[in-house]
Amino acid sequence: MHSPHDPYVRVRGAREHNLKGVDVDVPRDVLAVFTGVSGSGKSSLAFGTVYAEAQRRYFESVAPYARRLIHQVGAPKVGEITGLPPAVSLQQRRSTPTSRSSVGTVTNLSNSLRMLFSRAGEYPPGAARLDSDAFSPNTAAGACPECHGLGQVHGTTEELLVPDPSLSIREGAVAAWPGAWQGKNLRDILDALGHDVDRPWRELPAADREWILFTDEQPVVTVHPVRDAERIQRPYQGTYTSARRYVLKTFSDTKSPTLRAKAERFLTSTPCRVCGGSRLRPEALAVTFGGRNIAELAALPLTDLAALLDGRTETARVLTADLKARIGPVVELGLGYLSLDRAAPTLSAGELQRLRLATQLRSGLFGVVYVLDEPSAGLHPADTEALLTVLDRLKAAGNSVFVVEHHLEVVRGADWLVDVGPGAGEHGGRVLYSGPVAELASVEESATARYLFDEAPGPAREVREPRGWLEVGPVTRHNLRAVTAGFPLGAFTAVTGVSGSGKSTLIGELTGDLPGVGRLVRVDQKPIGRTPRSNLATYTGLFDVVRKVFAATGAARERGYGVGRFSFNVAGGRCETCQGEGFVSVELLFLPSTYAPCPDCGGARYNPGTLQVAYQGRNIAEVLGLTVEEAAGFFADTPAAMRSLGTLLDVGLGYLRLGQPATELSGGEAQRIKLAGELQRGRRGHTLYLLDEPTTGLHPADVEVLMDRLHGLVDAGHTVVVVEHDMTVVAEADWVIDLGPGGGDRGGRVVAAGPPRRVARAEGSATAPYLARVMP
Repeated sequence: MHSPHDPYVRVRGAREHNLKGVDVDVPRDVLAVFTGVSGSGKSSLAFGTVYAEAQRRYFESVAPYARRLIHQVGAPKVGEITGLPPAVSLQQRRSTPTSRSSVGTVTNLSNSLRMLFSRAGEYPPGAARLDSDAFSPNTAAGACPECHGLGQVHGTTEELLVPDPSLSIREGAVAAWPGAWQGKNLRDILDALGHDVDRPWRELPAADREWILFTDEQPVVTVHPVRDAERIQRPYQGTYTSARRYVLKTFSDTKSPTLRAKAERFLTSTPCRVCGGSRLRPEALAVTFGGRNIAELAALPLTDLAALLDGRTETARVLTADLKARIGPVVELGLGYLSLDRAAPTLSAGELQRLRLATQLRSGLFGVVYVLDEPSAGLHPADTEALLTVLDRLKAAGNSVFVVEHHLEVVRGADWLVDVGPGAGEHGGRVLYSGPVAELASVEESATARYLFDEAPGPAREVREPRGWLEVGPVTRHNLRAVTAGFPLGAFTAVTGVSGSGKSTLIGELTGDLPGVGRLVRVDQKPIGRTPRSNLATYTGLFDVVRKVFAATGAARERGYGVGRFSFNVAGGRCETCQGEGFVSVELLFLPSTYAPCPDCGGARYNPGTLQVAYQGRNIAEVLGLTVEEAAGFFADTPAAMRSLGTLLDVGLGYLRLGQPATELSGGEAQRIKLAGELQRGRRGHTLYLLDEPTTGLHPADVEVLMDRLHGLVDAGHTVVVVEHDMTVVAEADWVIDLGPGGGDRGGRVVAAGPPRRVARAEGSATAPYLARVMP
């Protein structure tokens, strides 16, 4: 029996995902980094086992109601874990924050600023003191009554609702209306109201056009549908809804992202005329601190805000000191360019995770295990040093810090290293080494050791001659001020710069309309789907091929099963208990809801009849359980399947399972799946590929595989532009555009542009010294 003060977290028999009965001891009170190629099992060990077990124990310690739920959710597959303190997980969440969420709400800095205005603000003569709630746009007490605290008012115009006025209403002139029966219903109601639905829209009287599109009236009329020969349709009572009313209602009420996106195409968004976009009531905006109202302070970069905070009264001194102390860690993590009112959905996953990390520094917790997911994602090398300082401070406060990481500087800064591998998927799942960093050098099987200790630069690459240039600018957007830049055609360009310097804004200006661009493909890190229904096979079209293969088997033909029988998205072949999801949602009253395997199909997604059909000895659920690599062997004789599988292998995703739900994929994995989808389409003329940090979440060994594919695209005559922080990638580019010199207001300029060798010597560039280190 281990003593309660065991200095190690001891894991025995971990079998989560691809882990092969792993035993490992990791000391407490250290910075321990988990490394290994993508898909080796390091996240399964850190998050799926260590953190999941800590969470399960927390559940066990609360109400019996919660304990019942644990049995539904399931415990991690592990023999035992001893010496495990409570754990806090900081993952790069896949979920999208809401439009009301901001930097201020994520970090709780907004609460401190509201308290400052409530207690120490300068009020107009005779004005009553306001509660801190009155300074929040997310409460009834503070929200501007006109825009309900959103700062924007949605409206629409005739040009948006009717893009082609030569069409008649019957021909679909009102593009914003729904299709199918609902759209026909609205046209029939207009007919019954006496409007001419067969005249071109532009020939209708202006007053009628205005009423059809914008009225708030909802008249009810009897509609006599045109009778079809096959079926008799009886008259019914129809209620009219104008196009504007329909679009606004759909936009605000629908739960469907597709319908909401469609409605948004017909809307304009303008700052609210009452609050001017500040989202607050006039009474709150009348209160100032240092001559500025709360909206003006919330719009400042955090570095500038901290510089302005000084207290004249004792109350103000206490509150401003607290605010400055809270802003400190955020600035330290290289995020001083953000403002409190910056909307959370506009932040990258790495920025969001670092904001939450900064908040933890102030929480004063000790004796816990922090489990972090690639905190260096999206960080310029200059900011990585600050990150290591922050991780050391968490450790110094008496915590254990377990980090899943690929960034070699973070790995070198660790006290303890757990290397998982040697390969991905079936070829991984073993702990190759657990101990101090330096001793990994003797582990021959380790892919990490090769890159960690061999710092010799790669061979020099011949810089390609451009075939022409894409000129962009002058661009004035966000923090870019009249910036112009040239991107070489038929070459590989890397856009660099510290976080917030304007890189994403600049490449956002590259559009398909520019002369020289035949086709534009933007490969971003947005999820390929938001539910467990969407997966690798459905996204790449591979699932269609697999279903055809199963429908062609003798057993399927005997039973009369068509292709649809093998889809888990439609009734027929799927398990109806979970509706083909394989999971049921378990609602936890005091925590986010979670998924548990379906009690009937056990996660197989299909009903017993469908599972009885086999192809080469496997049923459809077992085929979806194969990794890409296994499937390539299984479908070797099916060319249509091999096209998709080959490109997935090419971008280093051989370890993913075909049926892996989109919700389990990282941003980097989603991006590489999209790239694979593009590669299998075949080349159609010149294409400009734009990738935003394609190496995020990739082990250096996987970066090499990806770079080969990207250079292959350029060699085939295409143009590739990447936003990148990995200096080994930048060193291989033909052209580098470095933005900066800092982030936010201190960025937004092109500091240097040219071949990597020239940029590595540029004066005043934050990137140059790091690039120079890896140049051959």
